[in-house]
Amino acid sequence: MTVRKRQMKLGAFLWAAGHHIAAWRHPKAHVTAGIDIDHYIQLARTAEAAKLDMIFCEDAAGLREANVGIASQTSRSIGFEPISLLAAIAVQTERIGLVSTASTSYNEPYGLARTFASLDQLSGGRAGWNLVTSASHIEAANFGSTGLRPHADRYERAREFATVVTGLWRGADTGGLSHDGQSFSVQDALDLPRSPQGAPVMVQAGASEDGKDLAARTADVVFSAAQTFEEAKAFYDDLKGRLAAYGREPDDIKIMPGVAPVVAATEAEAQEKYEELQELIPDDVGVALLSSYLSISDLWRYPIDGPLPELPPSEGMKSRQALVIEQSRRDNLSIRDLARHFAGARGHWRVVGTPAQIADELQARFEGGAADGFNVMPSWFPGELDSFAALVVPELQRRGLFRTQYEGRTLRDHLGLKRPV
Repeated sequence: MTVRKRQMKLGAFLWAAGHHIAAWRHPKAHVTAGIDIDHYIQLARTAEAAKLDMIFCEDAAGLREANVGIASQTSRSIGFEPISLLAAIAVQTERIGLVSTASTSYNEPYGLARTFASLDQLSGGRAGWNLVTSASHIEAANFGSTGLRPHADRYERAREFATVVTGLWRGADTGGLSHDGQSFSVQDALDLPRSPQGAPVMVQAGASEDGKDLAARTADVVFSAAQTFEEAKAFYDDLKGRLAAYGREPDDIKIMPGVAPVVAATEAEAQEKYEELQELIPDDVGVALLSSYLSISDLWRYPIDGPLPELPPSEGMKSRQALVIEQSRRDNLSIRDLARHFAGARGHWRVVGTPAQIADELQARFEGGAADGFNVMPSWFPGELDSFAALVVPELQRRGLFRTQYEGRTLRDHLGLKRPV
């Protein structure tokens, strides 16, 4: 019997003009991308033609990076509410998965479960929910909160929230759910049957201890950020090792680190493309973006060519703060250097090179047990997504590392996930 070669999973992370903080300044970028539905439909079709598993839209309930400058913020934000956007894309595509972020901090489980179940039905079983706990004071202020919930409280609410949502999805055929908990009370069934994939795919991205524990309990896919192979491997082994405690198998979760590729026919051309983008970053924008992710408002009072100062504990994005601090110490980076590096991919792994070189790097992490696939974060749209689809995907296919055709119709089919019972 022929044993089928394991293949990696690939998602396209959409973000208006692109993931690079200066993407909107690229001469070929689509500056008003965030409010152009045709732009998003074309990106989704490009990803689908390349046979990618999914497209992914992030969201925040406020201008999380409002201090990085008006033009930059406007061009970077996904102007549309992402679930509405994916519903529009669903009718313009046939196979590709559709994943959106929605926060457990400022939603209620019944309404969110119904919304994603609707997207799952109208797309034929292609929906996924990226569960997040909102970590921004700006978001908290938009919902009448007196402040950001403590990290532990956010995850306590998220655990109960996930229990209720998955119970509603999986109870659609059995008469509903009866839940009376600490934060939520739900006593009715959804008014929708289960979709062809059984329930939307559960996605998470938290890398704190609470985040990894929640993912081990409930996630089907985990997005992560890691600069080095060692960091990626440690996270992969840690999370996979937690699954047995919840009666789960290692393959029940697909771990997909973010990667920001810059690809060209030659290494010199790729490096030139990357340097051109880096030169478009104003120092004040880079430092402001870094400050927002570190949850520190006065980073400018430190010398920009000096080291990152010691930072107090944060109730914000703990895992991302730890990743940035580790990189600054490991590579001896000044605030200016760190800000410019971070602005290129917001702390995710960046790879610059030829199609073969980028495929080599992805293959090494995939076959080395540090990833099940990757969430691809193009620097600017549509150019870098077009380049990845036209240059890197065929190289991965040639190596037998990625599909040449879809074999199923649902997102769970693409990812090789079990239908929930």
